[in-house]
Amino acid sequence: MSLMIDVDGLELTAEDREVLSHPMVTGFILFARNVESVEQVAALIRSIRQLRPELLIAVDYEGGRVQRIRTGVTRIPAMRSLGQAERAEQLAEDAGLVVGAELAALDFDLPFAPVVDLDHGCSGVIGDRAFHCDPERVIALAGAYIRGLARSGLAATVKHFPGHGAVIPDSHVELPVDERPVADIESGDLRPFAALVRQGVPSVMTAHVVFTEVDDRPASFSPVWVRDWLRGRLGFTGCVVSDDLTMGGAAAMGGARRRVELAAAAGCDLLPLCNHRPSVIEALDAGGLDMPPGFESRLAALSRRRVEPDPTAVQAARERLMGVAD
Repeated sequence: MSLMIDVDGLELTAEDREVLSHPMVTGFILFARNVESVEQVAALIRSIRQLRPELLIAVDYEGGRVQRIRTGVTRIPAMRSLGQAERAEQLAEDAGLVVGAELAALDFDLPFAPVVDLDHGCSGVIGDRAFHCDPERVIALAGAYIRGLARSGLAATVKHFPGHGAVIPDSHVELPVDERPVADIESGDLRPFAALVRQGVPSVMTAHVVFTEVDDRPASFSPVWVRDWLRGRLGFTGCVVSDDLTMGGAAAMGGARRRVELAAAAGCDLLPLCNHRPSVIEALDAGGLDMPPGFESRLAALSRRRVEPDPTAVQAARERLMGVAD
């Protein structure tokens, strides 16, 4: 079992240090409540690195509504704004480059981005986080964003497999159900994932959405989706990250320990368990699960590479992004 966990405050408590030191914890994720300033974030990350240098440090950091650090950094427009702008691919790569450079400077390993869900016009929780409604445009724009991240040494995580954009409910609070035929999903929502897997993206995050024509379990807990489709049909060999297991969309699967077991059994490598410390304690106290074969190398591929992006290019990208109406 491999958990990614969070902390409540701006600095580590004694309990935080104890939990982060547990061998079943392999990652840390930062939330907005952990942010006061870039200096404070840097100090928090230094304290984590001093405790466990090998921990994978991540943050939800897409741009628009989902940008956890908002002072002392560049404000990144929502991806829909980039997708609708002139020179959209250039701007998408600019966004990846700036996000990567600014997070690398704070010693993050990766943002959980980009979103490659299609904008079907009905999902409030996805909405302007999506680049476009056209799968080919999403492939091009997400690919550009990923290239920008790579120029700063950061890996990408594409989400939310196999697609969250065609359901109205928000999986943070309830379990969405998608009743569309498999052919519709395969010809639309799956295409960006398939293309970006072929391009070598190292990480995919799953969705807490039930697709009734495929399985009665949410995709994050479905061996059919993770093992048969993602690993089998799409040929993905990288790290599979479940969406946060404390979300409302995961609640139907049982308690914290049961959710962890089911997501791991489905084939997920990295299991975020956040915003509820008792769930973390419950999962850790129950003991470990065997790590899947190849897990260490898949996780290592997400660690930040020590790359120095060209500061002139980063500044030019910032200036272009500042001209985008959000």
